[in-house]
Amino acid sequence: MMMMAKITTMMLMMLSAGHPNTDMYDGWHLGAQAYSFNRFTFFEAVDKTASAGMCWIEAYPGQRVSSELGEVKMLPDMPAAIRQQVKQKLKASGVTLVNFGVTGLPNNEAECRKTFEFAKDMGIKTIVSEPPFEAFDMIDKLCQEYKINVALHNHPKSSRYWHPDTVLKACQGRSKYIGACADTGHWMRSGVNPLEAIKKLEGRIISLHLKDLNEFGVRNAHDLPWGTGKANIKEILTELDRQGFKGVFSIEYEYNWSHSVPEIRKCVDYFNKVGRSMKPTGWKNFLADDLSNMDFQPGGWTYKDNLLTCNKKGDIWSRDKYEDFVLDMEFKVGEKTNSGVFLRAGNHNWLPWIEVQIEDSNGKTKSKHICGGIFDVLEPSENMVKPAGQWNHLTIGAQGHKIAVVLNGEVVVNMDLNDWPEAHKNKDGTPNKFNIAYKDLPRKGYIGLQDHNTDVWYRNVKIMSLED
Repeated sequence: MMMMAKITTMMLMMLSAGHPNTDMYDGWHLGAQAYSFNRFTFFEAVDKTASAGMCWIEAYPGQRVSSELGEVKMLPDMPAAIRQQVKQKLKASGVTLVNFGVTGLPNNEAECRKTFEFAKDMGIKTIVSEPPFEAFDMIDKLCQEYKINVALHNHPKSSRYWHPDTVLKACQGRSKYIGACADTGHWMRSGVNPLEAIKKLEGRIISLHLKDLNEFGVRNAHDLPWGTGKANIKEILTELDRQGFKGVFSIEYEYNWSHSVPEIRKCVDYFNKVGRSMKPTGWKNFLADDLSNMDFQPGGWTYKDNLLTCNKKGDIWSRDKYEDFVLDMEFKVGEKTNSGVFLRAGNHNWLPWIEVQIEDSNGKTKSKHICGGIFDVLEPSENMVKPAGQWNHLTIGAQGHKIAVVLNGEVVVNMDLNDWPEAHKNKDGTPNKFNIAYKDLPRKGYIGLQDHNTDVWYRNVKIMSLED
């Protein structure tokens, strides 16, 4: 009993702060540099980051926050009310703001302190900059005071830090909070071998702007999906693994500006494949690329470019059974959609099972039949689903007798199956349709996505087993 209590507490702690990060290498955080989406607002950059399957973002100064907020920009002087809106957007999307740059840090403590205060308020861990050499005594003092990193970025030759030797010189005698933001693409443009630069900076790399370019030593070379260019990305990742590096990789994709998400997703897939082979966290893709690990009627579901589409020919079920797990995904519903996520089913045609409701229920009164709740059994604490046509972030945790659901950043279900000891009767005394008490449901079974003859889409479906 003590072990089960420890396990269920672990799952609830994982979800209590909202959506978990789903990085596939233990200690590496893969995110987007919002500059990749500089034709769009920051809110749109967050959406595109989430759509590519990432849960971290690096903001850059001067990007418009959202179309609804006019000309308000991501800057340290951003009003408190706008900062709160940014935090809510990030929370609902399951994306964490972790870096800010490239931004100025002049030799002026009052001006620098504004940036550090902004970073502290927004939860930013690293400020990416190219400060003047004479500012380092003051900057290092602020780093230690705020416990926030400053990572020195290398723009191409002949910018201040284009060569790694200059970065190393600036770091000499400085605290652990001063290091490098290694931009592999700009090194390539400057004729610097990125793998050799990574080796030279061992112990001082705080974050990376990881890029793979089509040419080496050419100023106007452009980005390619990782693993297809001249940067030797796999060797760079292998070297960073050897070094024991832990930190943030930002995808700064400066090509095909308006339609870069498919190429960025290829970077994500490559990174996850390599990282998972080195030091896996336990997260993996729930769906095989060809859906070979799922059972469904022919033509019933389509999976392309990480988008699972229901074609209204029946449910789709996992072939594997799952006991204790965290399942993370995004979903979108059409108007009047009614669907669900089935948990721990005994077989594909056997009731009852636990069903997390998926429904076009934005604006509806709370009930046991709205989105995020346990169908016919437990209503969600809040109605958090977005209007039809918008993407929602859903995390479901199941461990022993505990079930938790997080929808768009809020824990909406925290359920103990043992509180349902009778068939046809809910904890609050209301009836349900099930012929078995929920406490007696199987604790291991299949996971399914329901076809209710309505429009529903899923993407970025990942799972972590908690049994290992």
